[in-house]
Amino acid sequence: MTRKRTRRPGPSSLPRRAALLALLGYSAWLVFPMVWVAYSSLKQDEAIFRHALSLPDPGALATANYARAWNQGHFGEYFLSSVLVTGASVCLIVALGSTAAYALARFSHPLGRAAYGLFVAGLTLPAQLAIVPLFFELRTAGLLNSRLGLVLVYTANGLPFAVFVLAGFFRSLPRSLHEAALVDGCGEFSAFWRVLLPLARPGIVTVAIFQFIGVWKEYFYAFMLVGGDTTGAARTLPLGLANLSITAEYRTQYGMLFAGIIIVMVPILLVYLALQRQIVRGIAAGALKG
Repeated sequence: MTRKRTRRPGPSSLPRRAALLALLGYSAWLVFPMVWVAYSSLKQDEAIFRHALSLPDPGALATANYARAWNQGHFGEYFLSSVLVTGASVCLIVALGSTAAYALARFSHPLGRAAYGLFVAGLTLPAQLAIVPLFFELRTAGLLNSRLGLVLVYTANGLPFAVFVLAGFFRSLPRSLHEAALVDGCGEFSAFWRVLLPLARPGIVTVAIFQFIGVWKEYFYAFMLVGGDTTGAARTLPLGLANLSITAEYRTQYGMLFAGIIIVMVPILLVYLALQRQIVRGIAAGALKG
């Protein structure tokens, strides 16, 4: 008779299991608050206070929280403003960042290396150091409490990251492609637009996704630069969340507040779920090419 031998976990499998348990615990720690906010947004305030962790009653879902957040909390206006500001900022960051990164990567010049160093240094500067001069500059230019001023600030803030990532992509492309395009009759801009820019698509998608997420949920610049807009036309969704307590007549309505949080989160989750493969490819390619 042959006895079945039970395999004991070897010394190498124990660290793997410990790492797996740690990752599962960390994932639960991150996911549970979002799930709790999601189902709490369908509960009345009384139910949230009395039974905070319980699921909502399927027969009494408080879907009116979303309608009140959209109308009473003016989230419809804030959502439109966030779409316009985020879309314009991301387009400018990608357009200016790709052209600047191409020029700095393809042409060797002492001033170009100094400019690239300034872009990289911009990644290390905290936003709090620049907010005071930015405030006075926008006020002098008449762009304070306006969408255009906020778009310009977000564009300037996102350019260092875009140039840093895309310059690595353009440096990794074979120089022979650029030379072949020039031989075939392309000008410098035509070679960039038709040949090299499409090859840097993973980096462009990565930059666009990260900048979209960063601008969509940004609060500090929005609060300091458009928080004084009395009309509310330039205010974005993060400011709308902060204003929900005021629109609730100084009594926090947690159901409506949680509904507002979900309205802010859903576009980010949808973009990430739709483009997560491009994010992984872009980060992996940037790690290999940078």
